[in-house]
Amino acid sequence: MARKKKELPLLEKVTITDVAAEGKALAKVNDLVVFVPYVVPGDVVDLQVKRKKNHYAEAVAVKIHEKSPMRVEPFCQHYGVCGGCKWQCLAYEDQIKYKQKQVFDNLTRIGKVELPEFRPILGSEKNMFYRNKLEYTFSNKRWLTEEEVKQDVKYDQMNAVGFHIPGAFDKVLAIEKCWLQDDISNRIRNSIRDYAYAHNYPFFDLRTQEGMLRNMMVRTSSTGELMVLLQCKITSDEELAKMKELLQYVADSFPEITSLLYVINNKCNDTIGDLDVEVFSGKDHIFEEMEGLRFKVGPKSFYQTNSEQAYNLYKVAREFAGLEGDELVYDLYTGTGTIANFVSRRARKVIGIEYVPEAIEDAKVNSQINGITNTLFYAGDMKDILTEDFIREHGRPDVIITDPPRAGMHNDVINVILAAEPKRIVYVSCNPATQARDLQLLGGKYKVTAVQPVDMFPHTHHVENVVLLEKREEPKH
Repeated sequence: MARKKKELPLLEKVTITDVAAEGKALAKVNDLVVFVPYVVPGDVVDLQVKRKKNHYAEAVAVKIHEKSPMRVEPFCQHYGVCGGCKWQCLAYEDQIKYKQKQVFDNLTRIGKVELPEFRPILGSEKNMFYRNKLEYTFSNKRWLTEEEVKQDVKYDQMNAVGFHIPGAFDKVLAIEKCWLQDDISNRIRNSIRDYAYAHNYPFFDLRTQEGMLRNMMVRTSSTGELMVLLQCKITSDEELAKMKELLQYVADSFPEITSLLYVINNKCNDTIGDLDVEVFSGKDHIFEEMEGLRFKVGPKSFYQTNSEQAYNLYKVAREFAGLEGDELVYDLYTGTGTIANFVSRRARKVIGIEYVPEAIEDAKVNSQINGITNTLFYAGDMKDILTEDFIREHGRPDVIITDPPRAGMHNDVINVILAAEPKRIVYVSCNPATQARDLQLLGGKYKVTAVQPVDMFPHTHHVENVVLLEKREEPKH
């Protein structure tokens, strides 16, 4: 006989007190810490507990009794359903204050780092339409919201193009308007959707792996160039012809597209790193520009998704590096070499290391395009390339710039950095928690002398942080 599920409590008139990780807010009820999405500090709410552990619970707000003065009206019609932009209900000036606090708390609590006075966080001038890249998923399983289910809404069309619903891998929320990327992205997506509806194109079924239309990526750039990549499952000449008819329609409808690409993907996942990208019209790339430097961005390239804030971030990194023209710089996790090329004018030589071979090829091309001759790039696992032998061969760095993935740096990499003994380390991070852990490991030989948070992603909990570490003076005997 099945055990009866324990009924979880309703907590009434609870005051939300703080912001927590992953875009959630926090309340305390007696000794129980409760994590709640889509509320802000100062809200007084009724909370329905959804999951309960010994010392914490997860809940949703079912009624707001008092609205916080920090609360603002969300501007997106999909807010609260699509799972993105969870802080739209929090005024932007308060969002960035909490992001600054998040960095401070991580560095002091996790890293136990002795900190200088923080610089004020650099907020994003644009907090709508700020991204240069978005990906949309096609699915034959449209997600119905709770309201639609309650009202027993019946759609003639259950195909949808939009974003995956968190926790439902095969369901997609039909997006009408997204505020993250220039509105051209909305017009292209909706136009492709309407054409596909009118001409009965099959949308992909993630469970059965059937259907033609799978995924679409749109990239915009500061130069005004525009890339669209359509990903399809194609198993016959007839399907190939139908896909090309759709692409021709897109090319005719949107002459501003400078790079119209497609990928035939018959695999079980949407990754395209191992697939050939074909050009339907235009070029196979677009360009980004920064301080007169041009950066080639292909369909597989990594480039910071907020171009304007990326420029501010790189300026901080360059300033912290304190370059005077004669330094040897190592740029770890260099990606497509953006930072390496950006700082190269003020260094004797810059050596970039990155795991992804295609990114390193892009980095080399970016140096060539800009006439930069004092960079060298190497592809491979950081802990395998950055060794003491590598340093003996290429020289001891004066400055190391490191911008690792969210997981932070491998212990072997930290040990080689410590052995290399650069004068300065500039640590750029998209995850202040793992950055704090790494700073603690570096703290014996280096002290933190400057901290600059940068908000790259308005209305989300994510924050970038740049830390300058300088070598401690050896004790005098």
